Amino acid sequence: MTPTATIRLAEAPDFDAIAAINNHYIRDTAIHFGEADVPAEDMRKLWRQHFDLYPWIVSVAGDTIVGFAKSGEFRTRAAYRWTTEAGIYLVPGMHGRGLGKLLYGRLCGVLRAQGFHQVVGGITLPNAASVRLHESLGFVHWGTVRRVGRKFGAWHDVGFWQLLLQPETHEPGALLPPAQAFAAVTGG
Repeated sequence: MTPTATIRLAEAPDFDAIAAINNHYIRDTAIHFGEADVPAEDMRKLWRQHFDLYPWIVSVAGDTIVGFAKSGEFRTRAAYRWTTEAGIYLVPGMHGRGLGKLLYGRLCGVLRAQGFHQVVGGITLPNAASVRLHESLGFVHWGTVRRVGRKFGAWHDVGFWQLLLQPETHEPGALLPPAQAFAAVTGG
């Protein structure tokens, strides 16, 4: 059952909660390859650097942020600018309720409305739940890099999934700002 939640663009005050969610995955899982907590201010700075291009969205239940999804630069060379990489993180205990699909689906809709050509998701393997989430939204597995990251005394594989957001014949143009695309997707 999907919890009642509001999905909206992230705002500067959200980053204490976003950092807390992110840091759980750094400290307690191999899903995130970070090894030290990331201060909320560092995440806020990263968001501000690309505020006009890469959306970060949050899911809010009551007054609590229960998940976030974000996009960012896939690679630095100019020819990659219409491809973005995305990620999603939920508060522990919120998995398996449909919230991830709702939140990540909204992010993909915003990216499509912005004019991105495709989105890439990297998944530390094994992670059956994340694979199911990506594939339920139409992502297709395109490769796995074996033993690419070492955390908690073990080597981990990372699989990559991609979702084509536009037709193959899409001629890219200027990308819309996240706020404009979010409003177009949500009707507000």
